[in-house]
Amino acid sequence: MKKSRIYIILFSITLFFLFLIDLSIKFSLPSIPLPFIKVENAQQKIVFNPSSINIPFGIKKNFDYKLGLDLEGGTRLEYKVEMKDVPSDQRDAAFESARNIIEKRVNPLGVTEPIIQSLKVSNEYRFVIELPGASDVARAANLIGQTAQLTFWEEGNETFATSEASMYPLGLSFFFQNKPIKTSLTGKDLKSATVEFGSGKGTPEVGLNFTDKGGKLFAEITKRNVGKPVAIVLDNEVITAPNVQQEILGGTAVISGNFTTEQAKNLKIQLNSGALPAPLILIAEKTVPPSLGIQSLRESLIGGILGLITVIIFMLLLYKKEGFLASIALLIYAIIVLFIFKAIPITLTLAGIAGFILSVGMAVDANILIFERMKEELRAGKSKKVAQKLGFTRAWPSIRDSNVSSLITTFILYEFGTSIVKGFAVTLFIGIIVSMFSAIIVTRNLLVIFDREKI
Repeated sequence: MKKSRIYIILFSITLFFLFLIDLSIKFSLPSIPLPFIKVENAQQKIVFNPSSINIPFGIKKNFDYKLGLDLEGGTRLEYKVEMKDVPSDQRDAAFESARNIIEKRVNPLGVTEPIIQSLKVSNEYRFVIELPGASDVARAANLIGQTAQLTFWEEGNETFATSEASMYPLGLSFFFQNKPIKTSLTGKDLKSATVEFGSGKGTPEVGLNFTDKGGKLFAEITKRNVGKPVAIVLDNEVITAPNVQQEILGGTAVISGNFTTEQAKNLKIQLNSGALPAPLILIAEKTVPPSLGIQSLRESLIGGILGLITVIIFMLLLYKKEGFLASIALLIYAIIVLFIFKAIPITLTLAGIAGFILSVGMAVDANILIFERMKEELRAGKSKKVAQKLGFTRAWPSIRDSNVSSLITTFILYEFGTSIVKGFAVTLFIGIIVSMFSAIIVTRNLLVIFDREKI
């Protein structure tokens, strides 16, 4: 009983702040004295802005709802895949590989629900990519479309004729007197790439960490080129060509090409996601307006609120006091789910909102099973305390099995569905998990504290 009271008090305080974040209401707390602080710093003002929480101890987190392309609009890019250098029997595999790489590159843009459509007409391959909420069209186009073919070149023994310069990557003739040779080390031997800052001027660099095979190849290349340059080429253009001072062991290297921080980050993303198997040609780009808009969002939210109210009325009529406590748990459930949508964040489309509304109705299933078990125990002559305990204990297997089957369904929808269906599956999955918490933990503690009469 005492533990339940403490739990409810602490949980209520936390819930209050989650509720403020869900409502996105900005306000300032009055200045408060902080102990053990010098007088000039004794007054600290805390500004609570749910969209960007910034407390004066270095804690900062942006909380804002992300709307999908159908509600908010975004960026639409159309690419043609240049397959002329890909063997005809490998084009379908290259097309699928390119799609997977594009998905990896899109994720760091902060877009959690992109729409990537693959179009194949005759011998022409295209991708249509829609990025909800993305406003920087130039960055998105550059990040997605760059091939990111990484190669390493060393100097050969044959004389380099001036007329042959155009046959090699741009800028390579500047570093080599003899004909350059492309080594067997490529971006495929890369384990990971990271953004680093040079110890001298602190300029952004891209650190390379090779696989075991790549590390051995790199060590061999540097060993035979001590005192000579080794060129690092990205997409047929020399990025850097440092002189090798000694054999480099350990399987690491650094690309320093006078990058800005943004360029270094983009290159890291491209190298980590892998090189495209074929070049992409951008043939169309535009900003997409919302297809459904705020009016559809407003209507969906009204429908969700009406559904919530209907469920609450049903629980009050059928279970009276217990139904009231279950309704409180249901409101708590809604506050927590909306907070999770902001914290992750989840890109909300109408399909995703539908998943949330559906989970509201499912959230009281567990309570109904528990209350019916409690009624059975009371009719059998058990005390209220014992009935509550047995109600939760004996209803748990049914609650567990029904929710697990629903979770399996969400996994299947997410794995095999389109991006819109995936949004529905994600919101439904979150709703099911939180509903189990609200029904089992929250409702149980509320019953222990407030429910001491017969049902």
